Amino acid sequence: MRIGMVLEYDGTGYFGWQVQPGRPTLQGSLEKALATIVGEPVRVEAAGRTDAGVHARGQVAAFTTERSVELRSLQRGLNALCGRDIVVRRLEPVADDFDPRRHARSRTYEYRICNSAWPSPFTQRYVWHVHRPLDVASMQRASAVLVGEHDFSSFQAADCDADNPVRRVDESRLDVLGDELTYRITATAFLRHMVRNIVGTLLLVGEGKIDSAGFAAVFAGRDRRRAGRTAPAHGLYLMSVSYPQGNLR
Repeated sequence: MRIGMVLEYDGTGYFGWQVQPGRPTLQGSLEKALATIVGEPVRVEAAGRTDAGVHARGQVAAFTTERSVELRSLQRGLNALCGRDIVVRRLEPVADDFDPRRHARSRTYEYRICNSAWPSPFTQRYVWHVHRPLDVASMQRASAVLVGEHDFSSFQAADCDADNPVRRVDESRLDVLGDELTYRITATAFLRHMVRNIVGTLLLVGEGKIDSAGFAAVFAGRDRRRAGRTAPAHGLYLMSVSYPQGNLR
């Protein structure tokens, strides 16, 4: 039986998605809980292997079990065993060959910035606090140049193992609500640290260190050294994963 799941999680206390010996990971926690419930080792595969500290509102994963399971009971068991940081929002049967990573049509991430003089104790684990005033309009203009199919080498981490840095971005925008800025990007796939490096470079625009034309030049230059810093992991969220009709979504 192949089962797909939609997950939310707070990544603060985890060393990312992928299993690492001796360290708490999201994959490890789910696999341990599943093994307890179904009585056999289970491998959980995800649409995106989020880094340490990154959160998710709509991660998609899947696993196969030889046991017959009732999905509502399985969901209750997983949510009881995984603790408060992980919530299984939905479980449903999927095709035997369903691969949450390879079959994904697109992924959407959001990065959140709190632009205020002082951080809030209630949100500081989940937003990047930037106390300097930012030129939001210039950041919005800069973000728009990323839409389309481009080479994203300028925003690729040095240890990224992707064979090709070209990605298609369908949405790239910055929204503002009060003192919170939310950068939203949808793409077919992402390079390692791509979103966090984009945000770090957009911050240069907001601070007036480069303008929107300068951002476009950094992007076109395909040189990571010219781009901004890597934004902290705790402001990043995997929001959703899109699939062709017939697969889990």
